Amino acid sequence: MTNQAGMAGANAPDTIPDIEALAVATHDEIGRQRFCSALRRHAIQDMAGALERDFRDRVGPAAEAKGVRFDDWREIDRAMESAASYRFYSSVRYNAQEMCFLSVQSQVERALPAMIEVARDAAALSPAGGSLRLDPALVAPRYVDALDVHLMPGCFHSEYAEDDVAQGAVASLGSRVFTANQNHRSWGGVARVISRWLKTDHPRLVPRRMLDIGTSSGKNLLPYVEAFPGVEAHGVDVSAPLLRYGHALAEHEGVALHFSQQNAEALNYPDGHFDLIVSSFFFHEIPVKAARLVLAECRRLLAPGGMIVHQELPSSHLVDAYEDYFWNWDTLNNNEPAYTAWRAEDHRALCIEAGFDPAETFALILPDTGAFPARGTAFAWDEPGRPMHGRGGWYVFGSKI
Repeated sequence: MTNQAGMAGANAPDTIPDIEALAVATHDEIGRQRFCSALRRHAIQDMAGALERDFRDRVGPAAEAKGVRFDDWREIDRAMESAASYRFYSSVRYNAQEMCFLSVQSQVERALPAMIEVARDAAALSPAGGSLRLDPALVAPRYVDALDVHLMPGCFHSEYAEDDVAQGAVASLGSRVFTANQNHRSWGGVARVISRWLKTDHPRLVPRRMLDIGTSSGKNLLPYVEAFPGVEAHGVDVSAPLLRYGHALAEHEGVALHFSQQNAEALNYPDGHFDLIVSSFFFHEIPVKAARLVLAECRRLLAPGGMIVHQELPSSHLVDAYEDYFWNWDTLNNNEPAYTAWRAEDHRALCIEAGFDPAETFALILPDTGAFPARGTAFAWDEPGRPMHGRGGWYVFGSKI
């Protein structure tokens, strides 16, 4: 285990340069990235709406007239797979997704030597007091290594140079294109939603130490640090490039985050080490077998009075057949093979299986801070006007001890 912990001293700079700002895009690259953002937004909003209308107004009624029942998302999939609306939507969405990451590669390659140097300085000096622990012997699990997850070339973990940060930069800058140019500091919307809910509905929880699983470059940790001053914030991921990049960003921000390269199926923290354990869009990326191990680790690592809150995609049994079909598009089309199997599980039941108390285990829709700025409490599932996941609300599951 390589330990690159914070060692700020007399030679430490006052600040670490902004590693994200080093990859400067040309005029033409900016134009291409804006096009990719607009194309993806058009695909997931306008074209997705047109796809649903085509099913409800044309494809569905025609199939029902022949005796087909749409009680299951697979029946909708079979009815739609040859429809021109589905094929066009899928082609545009797939290519737009891929193009978001491809559109930043040139600027990353030009700036890569300078970014590596910044990440090295951040790791050696850590003026903000954060830390970076890397494990060169760690082998990425097959579910990470086998595919370019999210259609990101090289996936998250690939390394092409010593102390590489390229995949961290591609993931971060590509996601800026993906999310219409939000920067690293403006990400973490889900964390703002969860932290607001915790402060509203669980005011007695004041975490001393917290963990973000599958932390990527740590963007999900920043809102928790703001919401809970003094919390010791840790993040784990299997990708060294993401962690190097995230550590440099945090040190530039002056925020002490503690990054560790580990597989969340078996973590090296002691029992009861954390008061709060979170994740964002993590569990659907791993097989259910691995998810069970991660939840068991959450139970082991949680201190008395602590909570786990994992933001995810809603279980199949909580949504109607069409919404189920819509979410499961990613299984075959976005290199996320565990997606459908994860959503088929009852996430509360998985928590209970891991040792959590059924009475303290939950699956909720939390209000988005933008859509419901004055509301911090969760929606009841039967509440009139309850938003869908991703459209004014966010699905979370978890428990407390």
